[in-house]
Amino acid sequence: MHDMVKTAQQRSPKRATLRTPSDLIDAGLANEADRSALEAVGERFTMAIPPAFQDLITHPDDPIARQVIPDARELVTLPHEDTDPIGDDALSPVPGIVHRYADRALLKPLLVCPLYCRFCFRREHVGPGGGLLNDAELETALDWVRQHPDIREIILTGGDPLMLAPRRLKHIVQSLSDMPHIETIRIHSRVPVADPARMTEELLDAMETDCAMWLVVHANHARELTPKATKAIRAVLSRAIPVLSQSVLLRGVNDTVESLEALLRAFLKARVKPYYLHHLDAAAGTGHFHVPVEEGQALLRQLRGRVTGLAWPTYVLDIPGGRGKVPIGPEYLKPDSPGTVSTPDGEICDFT
Repeated sequence: MHDMVKTAQQRSPKRATLRTPSDLIDAGLANEADRSALEAVGERFTMAIPPAFQDLITHPDDPIARQVIPDARELVTLPHEDTDPIGDDALSPVPGIVHRYADRALLKPLLVCPLYCRFCFRREHVGPGGGLLNDAELETALDWVRQHPDIREIILTGGDPLMLAPRRLKHIVQSLSDMPHIETIRIHSRVPVADPARMTEELLDAMETDCAMWLVVHANHARELTPKATKAIRAVLSRAIPVLSQSVLLRGVNDTVESLEALLRAFLKARVKPYYLHHLDAAAGTGHFHVPVEEGQALLRQLRGRVTGLAWPTYVLDIPGGRGKVPIGPEYLKPDSPGTVSTPDGEICDFT
């Protein structure tokens, strides 16, 4: 899958989302010899590459392509990998709800995405079938939230909630806003970078609420923060909706000091506050993206002092089995030597 016959500049523009091996081959992003491997992966996992991402791919091993072009290694499941690596299914009291933390819950109104990341921890569930909650299922999920007054925050995720029709998104946001105990609504989305044209005034109107509304944008490489993506993000910010980021540490995508620094700086330039850097969840067929925790900690240690604290994300591990996220960033306080810290370059200093 590495000998390409066309560069990004040579390919004719493709305005449709690429969804099949034939689409990839016709777009010059795969060779005919790759067809059987691509078809085998496609029988298990969905593919979609929207125009905004097609335009960023220069060759099939670049950091953008690695995220979205199927790879035969996805059919290799390592012993520690799981189809539900963070325990969503076990923590779902009704369809569409995941309740992991005491004061907040996830609401997944659909399982459709603008693109399908090859490392996604929900890759067994997302796809064209959509997992769209019908009207009755959605009302059951909303009723569950109404009946749990300890829930203060709802995180709309999926799938991608910004793939909903504005009318349906507005209904969900307003229904949640009408619940006295809901203080915060958070939307997790790839849409502003994967399909920025979807960020219409109508969709932005649907996000209006008296609750605290936050948007968390998922991007993994600096090149994803294009002028069009930045414009879409600025449109969200213009509605007084703060924007945070989440990224996944991925082999061959952002696993160098230079690439991670560029990503964090690109977020800040787009007025996005870096929030989470996720250690890769152990979903089936994602082992080729794995970066060991120790390597991730070393990367962040090298960035300490090199980038502003505004750019600093929390490096987190979602503990398998649904036990929640824990920060796993580099440690500077030396518990075996009270009153001392290590500097980013490894020196030991006394602070007492």
